[in-house]
Amino acid sequence: MAKNQDSYQCTECGWTSTRWVGRCGECQAWGTVVERGAPKLKSVASSTPTDRAMPISQVPSDSARRKPTTIAELDRVLGGGLVPGAVVLLAGEPGVGKSTLLLDVAAKWARTGATTLYISGEESASQVKLRAERTGTVADTLYLASENDLGTVLGHIEQVHPSLLVLDSVQTITTAEADGAAGGPTQVKEITGALARIAKRESMAVIIVGHVTKDGGIAGPRTLEHLVDVVLGFDGDRHSGFRMVRATKNRFGPADEVGCFEMSETGIVEVPDPSGLFMTSHADPTPGTCVTVTLQGRRPLLAEIQALVTDAAGNPRRATHGLEGSRIAMVMAVLDRGLGLKLSTKDVYASTVGGAKVADPSADLATAVAIASACTGVPPLERTVALGEVGLAGDLRRVPGVERRLVEAARLGFQLAIIPSGSRDVTQKVPALGRMRVVEVPTLAEALTRIGLAG
Repeated sequence: MAKNQDSYQCTECGWTSTRWVGRCGECQAWGTVVERGAPKLKSVASSTPTDRAMPISQVPSDSARRKPTTIAELDRVLGGGLVPGAVVLLAGEPGVGKSTLLLDVAAKWARTGATTLYISGEESASQVKLRAERTGTVADTLYLASENDLGTVLGHIEQVHPSLLVLDSVQTITTAEADGAAGGPTQVKEITGALARIAKRESMAVIIVGHVTKDGGIAGPRTLEHLVDVVLGFDGDRHSGFRMVRATKNRFGPADEVGCFEMSETGIVEVPDPSGLFMTSHADPTPGTCVTVTLQGRRPLLAEIQALVTDAAGNPRRATHGLEGSRIAMVMAVLDRGLGLKLSTKDVYASTVGGAKVADPSADLATAVAIASACTGVPPLERTVALGEVGLAGDLRRVPGVERRLVEAARLGFQLAIIPSGSRDVTQKVPALGRMRVVEVPTLAEALTRIGLAG
């Protein structure tokens, strides 16, 4: 029997098509075009519920108490630990260390006496054990299996009865109950749904490894993120050992926390105080450097911005690393037009230290200070931190989270903080600043004067 003319529809925007396509022609979303199902039922018969509804104040919550993973940085992102029955999706680029991190999580979970099951769809059990021996993550109650069939995975769960299941990865598992190849939208949706159901039924925490696309998004249908309880992103620069775990969705805790790790030869380790990774120690004040405090979620991190300005041999070059090129161009235009720094004939290079990626507008002032210092050859005042967003008129705008930023700078021994005007009512409420002097300035020109770069 022939199908109707528009038998495929996008679940995001409702766009219809006569054939299936991987990308919606209207909203450009991937994996959202599905075949229209059977005609809707006219009526649905009611059935007797198994459990009666009760007032929320009487619902027992003991079975949903979270359990720490004993990895403080991961617990910070999760909101204190794993909740029984929760499904966590951890996504990241190949080689970033997802399997190494989760093997460490599984081993430490097992060492508390809890049964843990690690299912690998990409490596054999022997290969996983080799990595476990190298990283010191061998535990007696940690069970390994290499499977690619969902039914067999469910069978392992029934035999072992784990309190934690790690599946690496969801794109390698298939089921005969769904169409398509491994990693396809239908397969991924069916497998994740099945694991979510058994996790709730058995009060078993589940961590699923997910792949990402070349654009950095989570591979698979968008409904994958709706099916799970927590979505974590694991990212970092391959050329540096620093890694970050970010929560983009968390039903049981904050969704703006960040955990810091470092990849080493013996595995992955926590970095409870990562600010030192993004700074260099100078014996004497150095031109072209300035320190700022960024916010990664709710976590303040110090970052050092360096700049180099030289005479251009031909067309001027602008190169950035770890900073947004558009914001650097805007700051340079303000310095050139408003402060008289002739940067239009100069090569300008701006970079962060330690591979940090800074997209916070509060780093505009530190960027301007670094470029102005490199252009004039005059170093800024020692132990100074600069915060503020630079406007096109050369004014400084307030930034959020000034309290946390200043407390972090004071803890690390900075003596002077340059911040935009209008923040005094905030800083007066922070008693932990110690001897650090906080100076408010309304414009970029005055900020450079206070830092010692202009007369």
